[in-house]
Amino acid sequence: MFGIGMPELIIILVIIMIIFGAGRLPEIGSGLGKGIRNFKKATSGNDEIDVTPKDKEEKKELKD
Repeated sequence: MFGIGMPELIIILVIIMIIFGAGRLPEIGSGLGKGIRNFKKATSGNDEIDVTPKDKEEKKELKD
């Protein structure tokens, strides 16, 4: 679709290393990974929000 091959990817990687430096690449990668993980978790999570106060939940459990 975009026609991105191996030479283009190498050029992009070199530009990124020049801008951010080799030391910051792991930090950027882990931050990107955490963001993707949180996004997936948020989209696949429950849509309902439990608004029951914890005090009432404890009393209900004690009655049962």
